[in-house]
Amino acid sequence: MALVACGAIAQPCAEVVERRGWPVDVVPLPPLLHNHPQRIAGEVERLALTLRERYDAVAVGYADCGTYGALDEVCDRLGLVRLAGLHCYDVFGGAERLRTMLERQPGTYVLTDFLVRSFDRTVIAELGLDRYPELRDDYFAHYTRMVWLAQEPDGELHRLAARAADRVGLPLTVVPTGHGGLERALADVLAATAA
Repeated sequence: MALVACGAIAQPCAEVVERRGWPVDVVPLPPLLHNHPQRIAGEVERLALTLRERYDAVAVGYADCGTYGALDEVCDRLGLVRLAGLHCYDVFGGAERLRTMLERQPGTYVLTDFLVRSFDRTVIAELGLDRYPELRDDYFAHYTRMVWLAQEPDGELHRLAARAADRVGLPLTVVPTGHGGLERALADVLAATAA
């Protein structure tokens, strides 16, 4: 089986697959597709069709991820199963927990371990804040805090998360999540794909 995975979660997906001994090859798409979510469904479809030539089954390691149903349309048409939820934050932190967190403080900017590691590239550089720091308020004026859903927190990631929050002027809250949610979500997807 092949898992078409978002590049932002491909590494933890591969770690779960290896630890569980699942016969799955994780095939990532570029994580920067999240900056262009209108392209995700088409890229997933293209890769899934290619992988079907070599694998008996293909699953999708994406939540909706800002496609507003376009990914579901591809999955329905091709008979693919994807991760549940609106985004990987639901997968890592739990959909109900995220919904409650965002209802209580709508101005919450959420990070995963991947985003903590890549913040300078995926956020600062991609938004042009490295060249035009005055745009900070245009992008972040309505945010009130940054929440890091910490899957594997260590000293270095804590330092990087604090630096990311400081770069955009937000207080940081750390919410330990581990990989349990991802592991359960993957197990559900793989079981549904194999059925």
